[in-house]
Amino acid sequence: MAVAGAAWMARTLALVPSNEKNPVWMAERAAEVAAAAGLEITVWDDKQLREEGFGGIVGVGQGSDNPPRFVRIDYTPKKAGRRTKHVALIGKGITFDTGGYSIKPADAMMNMKRDMTGAGVVIAVMGALAAVDCPVRVTGLLACAENSVSGRAMRPGDVLRHYGGRTSEITNTDAEGRLVMADALAYAAKQLKPDALVDIATLTGAMKISLGQRVGGYFANDDALAALVEASGTAAGEPLWRMPLYADYEERIESKIADADNAAGGPGAITAALFLQHFTDGLPWAHLDIASVGDSPGESFEWTSGATGFGARALLSWLELREPLAGVGVKS
Repeated sequence: MAVAGAAWMARTLALVPSNEKNPVWMAERAAEVAAAAGLEITVWDDKQLREEGFGGIVGVGQGSDNPPRFVRIDYTPKKAGRRTKHVALIGKGITFDTGGYSIKPADAMMNMKRDMTGAGVVIAVMGALAAVDCPVRVTGLLACAENSVSGRAMRPGDVLRHYGGRTSEITNTDAEGRLVMADALAYAAKQLKPDALVDIATLTGAMKISLGQRVGGYFANDDALAALVEASGTAAGEPLWRMPLYADYEERIESKIADADNAAGGPGAITAALFLQHFTDGLPWAHLDIASVGDSPGESFEWTSGATGFGARALLSWLELREPLAGVGVKS
């Protein structure tokens, strides 16, 4: 019931229209879930984000009248001790994506109220951890912003400084998801130092081109973590296919004026993953790009047409294991 309820919640959050759903609204829903589950929650407002150097979240959100938010939710199992393992879950929370100045065509913009699916999944998963008796500490991080067009919006050619100091040249304002995710990953790596980082995002249209709309894509820098995530997706009925973190494409994300170019081009899902990898500080990491499966094109078994909430069941299937991090981080 808890797992089904989490999937339902993730789908519901994705279906709320963006004239109601904005970053503040997302933080409020996260607070409700945290209160109901007895979890600790911290919310950064726009002023705090600027002061603490979350340049990616601020940069993406600065063009909107709806200010950005960064949310941290903490779960600790009842029998936790000093040796209890720790997982950080990071969700992309773009509550509407116009594409910014690199504006999307009208048809592509129609479903962009769902571009916060990753953050919605993380909220839903956090609320169900106690019910599935998750044995590890879990911190959920939500990077929430609205990508709008205005006189304040970021421009192509701008350079943003992320949490921790790494910089990105903006060559496409519609490659905004990786900018907010970069801040969250850098915060997790620097401040939490977890045993594993897992992020989930409707990140690239390239993933939909690669895999269609029945299987999600994922990348990982740790084979044990990759195996656990893939097996859990299969067990949950949310299949995931591992994609390559192909190092030879690193040259494509290079910039002459910043540490990286935010929109290196094809192969788009891989270059986006390579961009994010630089913010993980070498920790065991898995990146779930669910742009391919965030929406179902029609009726199919448990899927109905529209938002799927894909990822909630897979992550809970993993986190309810007695040893969710078995072998992770162990060098062969």
